[in-house]
Amino acid sequence: MTNLAYLSKERIRELEKELTDLKNNGRKHMAERIAEARSHGDLSENAEYDAAKEEQGLLELKISKLEELLSRARVIDTSNMPKDQAHILSTLKVKNLNNAKIFTYTLVSPEEADLEKGKISITSPVGQALMGVKPGQVVQAKVPAGVIKFEILDLG
Repeated sequence: MTNLAYLSKERIRELEKELTDLKNNGRKHMAERIAEARSHGDLSENAEYDAAKEEQGLLELKISKLEELLSRARVIDTSNMPKDQAHILSTLKVKNLNNAKIFTYTLVSPEEADLEKGKISITSPVGQALMGVKPGQVVQAKVPAGVIKFEILDLG
């Protein structure tokens, strides 16, 4: 059985766009690079050709992985989820009580996690600690560096 990947509509669209671009432009560009390298003569000693073929293999691997992920993708429907409690795709404003800094996090599936954009996986220690919380609660997350305490300031 394959594991379903729950993604937002926006993320599925991004992945579909990336896949289309790789299939069309990426493959075309790669074919041009291989043809150019091939025109340089003896393939047995042509490092440029070898590099282009290796890059082509990596491109095809990336295309394959995107196709596989999209085949497992399901859109997350949050319409039936409670509005007063954190769940996947909830955005929370939290205060780290260890250093008094305030952060805004969106809880997402592991496939969408991107800490630089404030998207944290529901399977990460912090994501797990924030699932199901309500404004005003204080929770703890065990992370490799120790324990972080968060106060939930707002849920949107």
